[in-house]
Amino acid sequence: MLSIKENEQLTRVGPGTPMGELMRRYWHPIAAVSQLEKEPTKAVRILCEDLVLYKDRSGTLGLIQQSCPHRRVNLLYGIPEQHGLRCPYHGWLFDETGRCLEMPAEAPDSTFKDRVTATTYPVQELGGLIFTYMGPQPAPLLPRWEWLVEEHAYRQLDISVLPCNWLQCMENSMDPVHLEWLHGHLTNYVHERKGMPPESRRRVPKHLKIGFDIFEYGLIKRRVFEGETEQDADWAVGHPVLFPNILSNPNEFRVPIDDTHTLELEYEVHVLPPDVPAPSLQEITVFHRPLTDESGRLDSSYIRAQDMLAWVTQGPLAERHLEKLGESDKGIILYRRLLKQQIEIVEDGGDPMNVFRDPAKNVRIELPNESKGATQGLKSVRKDGVVTRAKLQEPLAPWVNPAPWAANGLRYYMSQVEQASKAPEEARS
Repeated sequence: MLSIKENEQLTRVGPGTPMGELMRRYWHPIAAVSQLEKEPTKAVRILCEDLVLYKDRSGTLGLIQQSCPHRRVNLLYGIPEQHGLRCPYHGWLFDETGRCLEMPAEAPDSTFKDRVTATTYPVQELGGLIFTYMGPQPAPLLPRWEWLVEEHAYRQLDISVLPCNWLQCMENSMDPVHLEWLHGHLTNYVHERKGMPPESRRRVPKHLKIGFDIFEYGLIKRRVFEGETEQDADWAVGHPVLFPNILSNPNEFRVPIDDTHTLELEYEVHVLPPDVPAPSLQEITVFHRPLTDESGRLDSSYIRAQDMLAWVTQGPLAERHLEKLGESDKGIILYRRLLKQQIEIVEDGGDPMNVFRDPAKNVRIELPNESKGATQGLKSVRKDGVVTRAKLQEPLAPWVNPAPWAANGLRYYMSQVEQASKAPEEARS
């Protein structure tokens, strides 16, 4: 368990806090590019700061403090200009660096605007997502993880705003055994309660062994299921967790909104066959996943909903001084230890893990995962992530949750592609 003081150190993310300063050394996703198509401004709260993301008429992105420095009006309702964002109240105009360009009501020869700045943070686009960096300069490079730079892929962003601290989400990723129970036995119980057919029940493999290692980009979690050995992919290759707050394969960012809320972004990337057109990065599909079902209870009908149930029901900020950790929790203990070590590195003025500054090492960062092992002939419970026609043509079982955020968005996209390809043939006939 952690003491109350230690728990505070690892969970509080405001400016000046140990974890807040560590988190400010990284780029965090705050939106999809497509989210600024209908409205060029978007409210953003991250690391306890209220900000406004905007795209001006030239296409330049900016992230600026929410309140105008003049009379504190919300810049969410500002006017995007050719260069910058103008306050709707008195027309003060700010560029993406926070410099005030115009004060229309002041005298033409006034230098007042040169003495006023707004807080802004740099933003960058990559893989259809918009990232921001809120730490000291010079800013590090935005990491080019392999799934962010795939060129011919279907992308989908599933967004959830969770009423709980970010660490509860991340510790779940260091807990392999929950897959057996939360996603196995609970799923079967849910199907039973709903009267679903017996064939909907999952085979639930038992964990025989789990292990963890620190590697270049974070931690690798390993497992051996019944029927497997340490020579199989789930142990020999393992599953990466990218420090400090990303689960890879599937790709999930757990972005702290504040101490008791988390922006959970599941970023699905599926490499498409060469003959299937890929959407542009400006067309990335965005879904907002609900937390509750039609009865108002927390949903438990699909994997990600089950994870969110486990995170949220620990409370806004888990009381770790009351927990009882066992041998199966050694991944969580290792992760907490790594967080503390990296906090100390930042406090000593150094760069923590996964801060990239060499462009030559940031072209495309390849990552190990058990799915790749499966494509190389190793046994794994995970399947190859590359899309094939045969898989897509398999019909969905009637008991499968049809919600796109339940990992069915790709199927819907492919069905649209199929319909579009058939339309010319039907017109000719």
